[in-house]
Amino acid sequence: MQINLLSDTVTKPTEGMLKAMFNAEVGDDVFNADPTVNHLQEKIARLFGMEAALFFPSGTMANQVAVKIHTQPGEQLICDKWSHVYNYEGGGVSFNSGVSCNLIDGERGMFTAEQLMEKVSNREDIHQAITTLVTIENTANKAGGACWNLKELKKIKQVCQQQDLALHLDGARLYNALIAKKERPQQYGVMFDTISICLSKGLGCPVGSLLLGSNEHIKKALRYRKTMGGGMRQIGYLAAAGIYALDNHVDRLVDDHNNAKKVGAALEASSVIKKVEPVETNIVIFYTNDDIDDTDFVNKLASENILITGMGQGKLRMVFHLDITNEMVEHVVQVLQKL
Repeated sequence: MQINLLSDTVTKPTEGMLKAMFNAEVGDDVFNADPTVNHLQEKIARLFGMEAALFFPSGTMANQVAVKIHTQPGEQLICDKWSHVYNYEGGGVSFNSGVSCNLIDGERGMFTAEQLMEKVSNREDIHQAITTLVTIENTANKAGGACWNLKELKKIKQVCQQQDLALHLDGARLYNALIAKKERPQQYGVMFDTISICLSKGLGCPVGSLLLGSNEHIKKALRYRKTMGGGMRQIGYLAAAGIYALDNHVDRLVDDHNNAKKVGAALEASSVIKKVEPVETNIVIFYTNDDIDDTDFVNKLASENILITGMGQGKLRMVFHLDITNEMVEHVVQVLQKL
């Protein structure tokens, strides 16, 4: 029994999802003729109270297109130093859009409106790049799936309105935050100019993300997606998985959160673990003691059929998802107790 905690992207489609995919009605999406992807796009736009949405093969492409929509070459975006768009998208913001990142030294991947205001460039100073975009990542991956405070996000939105800045949400795991904080999609739809949602993480789809925004934004996104090679054909088979996930896999995210907290507690009780980040959703970030090589720790768990991610400098990650059973969780806890 292999227990894969490397990421929530490793899931396989459930039987119900496979059936929905197999029975999907499809057409050529490049000609806007795939009824299933059109239904998915309309469905999620309606859920968030936004005008339109567009299907993407990956969350990275959705984020990159959002940056392209909101910026011009030579400008800058502001994000946290742990942000996915800065750390894990291959330098795409500079390669695709010609913009730089002005980084905020936030707390666990999150920053305040006050910190944001201090970073906005003076547009009268020709030596500085003009700030045009702010990006938020919720949940914050590198912080262990941490959830932003909605009140602080509203303050950040006010700063963006005052400074004429676009606001994009990298909501790869937003549904985890919605479940954990008991919030509603519409509360985010009214705040952000664009939102990316990943279907292949906690929601359990084999592939796919969505970008939400205004009709004008999505019209631009369609062109930019094409230039990046994201124009697909009979993608209704993939969209059907997304529809199934939105209907069946959202409420069950609480199971992943509970499993993460159970293992997080076992880690905190272990004498070989120095620190465990607060566990809010489905990600557990922890640190081994200074005298323990983190690579050895990863290999030790692998010998027990438990796969986890080493992030360097003693920092490790476990991610829980719908393929992790109660039996698997109990095995992980037992192994940790024996270390």
